Amino acid sequence: MTEMNRRALLRTAALAGVAAATGLTAAAPAAAAATTEVVNGPWLVSVGWGVLQVNPGRTTPQQLLTDGDQATTSPDGRYVAWINNARSGDGSLEPYVSLFDRVTGDIRTLLADPFGVVYGAPTWSPDGTQIALVVDRDTLVAVDVATAAKRVLVQGHAMSQPNWSRDGSMIVMRWTSRSEGPQLRTLELATGKVRPIYTPEAAGELFHGPVFMPNSERVVFCTNRWTRDTEVLGGQALGSVRIDGTGLKRLTDETRYYQSPVFSPDGRYCAALSVPPTNEAPDGGNIIVSTSGFGDPWWIPGDEYDDSSRLDWARAI
Repeated sequence: MTEMNRRALLRTAALAGVAAATGLTAAAPAAAAATTEVVNGPWLVSVGWGVLQVNPGRTTPQQLLTDGDQATTSPDGRYVAWINNARSGDGSLEPYVSLFDRVTGDIRTLLADPFGVVYGAPTWSPDGTQIALVVDRDTLVAVDVATAAKRVLVQGHAMSQPNWSRDGSMIVMRWTSRSEGPQLRTLELATGKVRPIYTPEAAGELFHGPVFMPNSERVVFCTNRWTRDTEVLGGQALGSVRIDGTGLKRLTDETRYYQSPVFSPDGRYCAALSVPPTNEAPDGGNIIVSTSGFGDPWWIPGDEYDDSSRLDWARAI
């Protein structure tokens, strides 16, 4: 078999995996808008200076947004929320949180503040009416999408990477306790109680990217807890823990770089940013996908997303 034929077969196999995961052909998104069935749509890759969109059945990303970072899509797939913390050379870009309408192309500023205010990664409530994010690294707020009204959920501790459970009851985040150090904690929205669910095994352990499983009963995250002694640069694994802090387990066998795990809108697949074996250094990498059971992963072929910071998986519209 020639190298060209081998590449063609691998590309065809990978695209077949894309079609299976998305349930879409190139023309299907328009039809999906007429049904309430959850259909998986494109991946969004935030690359620090903007947001790329990788459409189902395609490998070359499109430029969706030309500035900002940490993009995430509303549960119905229509809106993309993203942040900007940078200032351009002429000073015209101040910190803001904006919404992009995937149907009309309109952009609306939700929050705006003077330069120096820092916005963290946003996360949508499951009904799409609110966005939660960390402001200035120590205050978690919920923002009403219709009115832009803010309410403080918790403050006074270093927090990052919040993720709202699909049942709407909790938000998980990376949290730094003054007495216990970095942890994963959940905020119970009905009571305001914050509970630790994961504490590192050793000082210096790297862990990040907590995201609820679709049933809201466990949290998946990236960690080098089991891989610190390996020689894989940036080597980690995906692990999970129950929301009561029990049942810690390793989900992926092969040590590799992982970042920003996300579940598909239909809940059947999990994707993450990772680095193919052909890449010598972790740089944001490509998209790796597996079933929700984390077996037999496959790569989305195409361009590398250097220095990418977040992956999201949008519902088709």
